[in-house]
Amino acid sequence: MFEQTFKNIDDKLWKDAGCSSELDYVEQTSWILFLKYLDDLEKDRQTAAELSGKTYTPIIDEPFKWDVWAAPKNTDGKLDHHKALDGDDLRDFVDLKLFPYMKKFKPQTENANTIEYKIGEIFNELKNKIQSGYNLREVINLVDELRFRTHKEKHEMSHLYESKIKNMGNAGRNGGEYYTPRALIKTIVKVVAPEMGNTIYDGAVGSAGFLVEAYNYLVQTHGSASLSTDNMTTLQKRTFYGKEKKSLAYIIGIMNMILHGIEAPNIVHTNTLAENIDDIEEKDRFDIILANPPFGGKERKEVQQNFPIKTGETAFLFLQHFIKKLKAGGRAGVVIKNTFLSNTDNASVSLRKQLLESCNLHTVLDLPGGTFTGAGVKTVVLFFEKGAPTLRPGSGQAQKIWFYQLNLDRNLGKTNPLNENDLAEFVELQRTKADSDNSWSVDIGKINTETFDLSVKNPNNNGETVLREPAAILDEMKKLDNESEAILKSIKDLL
Repeated sequence: MFEQTFKNIDDKLWKDAGCSSELDYVEQTSWILFLKYLDDLEKDRQTAAELSGKTYTPIIDEPFKWDVWAAPKNTDGKLDHHKALDGDDLRDFVDLKLFPYMKKFKPQTENANTIEYKIGEIFNELKNKIQSGYNLREVINLVDELRFRTHKEKHEMSHLYESKIKNMGNAGRNGGEYYTPRALIKTIVKVVAPEMGNTIYDGAVGSAGFLVEAYNYLVQTHGSASLSTDNMTTLQKRTFYGKEKKSLAYIIGIMNMILHGIEAPNIVHTNTLAENIDDIEEKDRFDIILANPPFGGKERKEVQQNFPIKTGETAFLFLQHFIKKLKAGGRAGVVIKNTFLSNTDNASVSLRKQLLESCNLHTVLDLPGGTFTGAGVKTVVLFFEKGAPTLRPGSGQAQKIWFYQLNLDRNLGKTNPLNENDLAEFVELQRTKADSDNSWSVDIGKINTETFDLSVKNPNNNGETVLREPAAILDEMKKLDNESEAILKSIKDLL
């Protein structure tokens, strides 16, 4: 319904000197989409108020309403070209009046969980990059064709927006940090299995893929038609929480959640790691944590002081944060570099020890290279529960960690991404922690308590390459040389 419109928007942005990458296309589309969404939201709220005999107070003042500055219509419902701004007039209005007006919502709003606060936060974090007012007019006209009024319209819009995020993730540069393969996210959510009433948190929210899929999972599990008003209020206001440091990711995450049905997402624009974990109290903890913290980042010394285990590796700081943020009995699924399992530096060893002693690490999913486009690293997913430790000295219990190594018969990449079928066996076997060619259990009692090494080594893999003797290799080389010489001779004979 709207797919061609999205393509046309990208074509217009591609022609503009201010937009040079897929990241710019998503960012600029997002703020315009957001304003169109606000207009549709206001119309729905006004209709609801009128039906109940109440007076509706608009969020946006008259001069800044979508149908006043962006898409004024004449009596036949078509764009009124006499009233619609264009060219330099349009660009100047957006840059000098619209954006400053929208920015004011943040200091005027105390509650960070309101749509008003999100308006101010978003427009404080970006600027209009579309340099040509004529290109901007064409993009606005295209966005005006889009609708957010029905469930079907919102559903399609959310899928198209997800596609834009995926394209951005495949575009190189830093795009990959915003996109975790949705097949992997859905699988992690299935295994962690959040329940209605749980609080769900992602401290490295990015494009909000984990929160969106957790929302979809809960709606599908309970059946959207049978959800009570209380359940819908719980999902809207008291279930999903996130933090994001980067401006573009914050904006995309907010927009992604809005398009999926969360009107005022509880996402805070802040550096998660700036919080001293000693200050985290029970009221700050969550039932479920789902996250893919950035790998390879480096944090400053002053940020590292917020953590008992000092390390410059961002992902290791996030893991400490997640362990502290999880409630007793809470469940987590966290993506991390596979080197975490075996690194011998003090921070890695200490962190593995902390994880095993404070949580029950029950499952490790080992992912193949290429799972994350352009990341160039291998990763694992850690599934753990807070409370009872994995290591239980003197308990007499045969505590085990279940490992699953995802072995595929193809290389993963942009044109061959991970899909849910690839992970179906993992989901099935994980329920009972069964052994297979790809899965096995490790007795905690056999783990070295000096290094806490958790290296992924599949004992059931019989496909290891047998190393040949040097003499056999030399014989093979001689044979190939003789064949090459014979081929060259035959070519010379033909000349």
